[in-house]
Parts: sequence; C-alpha cells; structure tokens
Amino acid sequence: MRDIAQVVEAHYTRSGLSEAILAALSSAGIDPDNIRPADLAPLDEFHIRGREATIELARLLNLSEHDHVLDVGSGLGGPSRTLTAEFGCRVTGIDLTEEFCRVATMLSQRTGLIDRTEYRHGNALDMPFSDDTFDIAWTQHASMNISDKGRLYAEIHRVLKSSGRFAIYDIVAGPGGELHFPVPWAREPSASFLIQPDEMRAALDKSGFRVIVWNDVTALVHDWYRKIHAKPEASTQPALGRQLILGPDYPAMARNQGKNLEENRYGLLQAIVEKH
Repeated sequence: MRDIAQVVEAHYTRSGLSEAILAALSSAGIDPDNIRPADLAPLDEFHIRGREATIELARLLNLSEHDHVLDVGSGLGGPSRTLTAEFGCRVTGIDLTEEFCRVATMLSQRTGLIDRTEYRHGNALDMPFSDDTFDIAWTQHASMNISDKGRLYAEIHRVLKSSGRFAIYDIVAGPGGELHFPVPWAREPSASFLIQPDEMRAALDKSGFRVIVWNDVTALVHDWYRKIHAKPEASTQPALGRQLILGPDYPAMARNQGKNLEENRYGLLQAIVEKH
C-alpha cells in the first residue's frame, strides 16, 4: 500500500502540465514569453481568495528585500513570485510534488524572477535545510495534507532563525461535521487532515512558537465566495483554470468546497507566530 506522501503527490501530479499551462496562456491572449506574475494568479495562487490572500498575509509580516522566506508547500510558485515581485524578498520553496517544482522553476524563468526564487522537491516533515536558515516561513493551504502537525511545526521551527516568524493561511476543521469529498486537496478522507484551531494553536505552542496574529477569516471567505458566484462568468471554466492542475473532476471538487464552507464543515485561519 502506498504511504500518504505518495497518495498526496499522485493527487497533484499531472503529466504535461508545463505544456498545458503555456497553451492556456496563449488561449487567454498572454504571450508565454512575456508573463507577469499577476497573469498566472488564477492558476498558481490556488488557495482560497488567491493572490488577494497572499498580499494580505505578506503585509502582516512587513516583508523587506532583506528577508529570506521559506514557502512550505510552494506548489506552482505563485505566492513566492508574488512575494518577490511585490516585496523584493528572496524565496525558497519546498513541495512534495516534483512536477510542481519543475513547473514553478519554468514559470519563474519566464517571469524573470528566477534569480530570487528557487524550488526544492522534498517532504516538509524532513526538510533538506540547515538549522537557523530562514528569516520567515510561510504556508498557505498545505498542512491539510499533513497528518503530523507537531512534526511539521517542529521542522519549521528548526530551520527558522532566532525570532523568525511563521505566516500561516490554512484550512481548519469547522463545527459542521465531516467534509463532502472530493475537495481540491483530497479525493478521499484518507488524504485530508484538518484540525480545530485550538488544536493548531496548542501544536504551535508546543513546537516553540508565540502567537502574534490569530485571525479567523472564515466570514471574509463566505463573503468572497458569494461575490465570486454572483459574477456572470462564475459558471464557466477559464482557460487558465485549476482544472489544469486537478483534472476533469475539479468542478466536483469546487462544488464540494463551496458546499462544505456553507455548511461550516471547515473554516479559514490566518496567523503570524514567532520562534522563541
């Protein structure tokens, strides 16, 4: 039987993803040789609220060009390119899906940001980085695929410098009961590991973090969903859409994600914690 890491990587892996993305860019009227980071946001910022949520979290950090950021679960590199383009910092991403790392590198080359971004294939529970390496750690919608939160937070604590900060934007368990599957991060319950916000806070505290910001942004996400679905184009899939990553069953995943939110089966948490 495959272990959970293999299940998660298989969930996200799509052969020919680079070619599909470049073709979709052309279909959307974007020159694949002249891409801006914002052009890719519908695809490569595939967490809830997308690029808006990335900018919001980054502003809470007061990032500068002197910061070296570790993006845990970096995906196609969208947030890392946004952080580099908008705030000037250097970003190293790590992701369990090898294909994502290859595509992220290709897109950073084509957006002219490869000198400030790099991507490593690896497991967040055993990262290939030395102690006290990074000024900032960052994760958006990655920990729901990781069962051992304590080990995840301990690894992030290890690679952060003294007083380094860890920015989190994560899906957490809600009071409405078990999820309807499939969802964008898992086709079945065995690959989904949501925990309650108080459990997350306790695990972070145990791992040596002090809370600076702790925001339940679920209500904000409800409003965002309603605005999105009120738009006339909401029922159509854009060429540069998430079906390129998640395959033909993405519409079912998206419907369940919205239904689970309306039924309070999950919530959204935004936090900044500091190593001590």
